[in-house]
Amino acid sequence: MHCQPAPSKLFLFWALLAFASLLCQGQAVKCAAGDHGPTVNQTQVGKGNPPKFMVEVSNNCPMCPVINVHLKCGSFPQALVSPRTLKVLAFDDCVVNGGLPLAPLQKVSFNYSHKKYLMSPTIWYFQCE
Repeated sequence: MHCQPAPSKLFLFWALLAFASLLCQGQAVKCAAGDHGPTVNQTQVGKGNPPKFMVEVSNNCPMCPVINVHLKCGSFPQALVSPRTLKVLAFDDCVVNGGLPLAPLQKVSFNYSHKKYLMSPTIWYFQCE
């Protein structure tokens, strides 16, 4: 004689499994600063004097926009790039995209010709609901 689990126990098992799956997916939706924060990638694209660089600021969160992205930017001169793309607020403080949201996985890039300025994100906020 073959013993089968009662239908109510089988249903309860599948319901709990589905619920656990939803919980895991819900946790993956939100992005935390440590795992999906914005990044800056700077690549030399020209060898002249002065050299030419391409800067790419990326929102690495697959589900949430990131807003008010500030970068360390040293004494980067505003004249090298449109303030809509990168606005110099003060020494070592630049804001990307006017502080407006970068969509999930969106990249903003710009080029400049000058000595290399080291840039890295300092503050930003995820706009997850």
